[in-house]
Amino acid sequence: MSYEWHWNVLLENAGAHETYLDWILNGFAYTMALGLGAWVIALVMGTLFGILRTVPNRALSAIAALYVEIFRNVPLIVQLFVWYFVMPELVPGGERIKQLAPMQQQFIAATLCIASYMGARICEQVRAGINSLPRGQRAAGLALGFSLPQVYRYVLVPNALRIMVPPLTSEFMSTFKNSAVASTIGLLELAAQGRQLVDYTARPYESFVTVTVMYGLINLTVMVFMHWLENRTRVAGLIGGK
Repeated sequence: MSYEWHWNVLLENAGAHETYLDWILNGFAYTMALGLGAWVIALVMGTLFGILRTVPNRALSAIAALYVEIFRNVPLIVQLFVWYFVMPELVPGGERIKQLAPMQQQFIAATLCIASYMGARICEQVRAGINSLPRGQRAAGLALGFSLPQVYRYVLVPNALRIMVPPLTSEFMSTFKNSAVASTIGLLELAAQGRQLVDYTARPYESFVTVTVMYGLINLTVMVFMHWLENRTRVAGLIGGK
């Protein structure tokens, strides 16, 4: 390969007392904040709707199923455009959102979009986790005098979440990877900063190798954390237990 690598380009001055490496690090910070924020919201939403999909109330189950069908089957980029361009015109207080700085508008829209999309995926993971538990657990909880919400709170959901850690690891990593779509509305997250670096330096290999390494560090951190969490929460007799 005749390409001449020039890694020092990352330390060159990009203006305003910043280097190009600072651009990458700023994008990395936005990706981390976007991914973590979306994940927390998605986990709450997905758990709630996943529970509703398993309750005996048909109306609540239908609402949860509708949520899943809408947000899981509409392309993510289409959802992002709806959140960014349409929702501020429809929701109460939308004028306040439009008065925010552009980067804040983009960050809020991207966070809510990715959270809603990933929440629909987590919902199905939660539903599958609860349905995989022996039916006797629900019956035993009710026989002990627990109400149905208490059975879910103290018996079903804690056990289901324990066996869901491996599939949730994949969803956690996907949340960070899906954050790259936010660049289409102008948010300067990690992928967008990498493309901007190419435009300013004409060094595509150095730029995208650096971005790839950053994404690799994120995924490696998630895998290590989730593996630790799986070992801490596994229960003997359940899937993955010893």
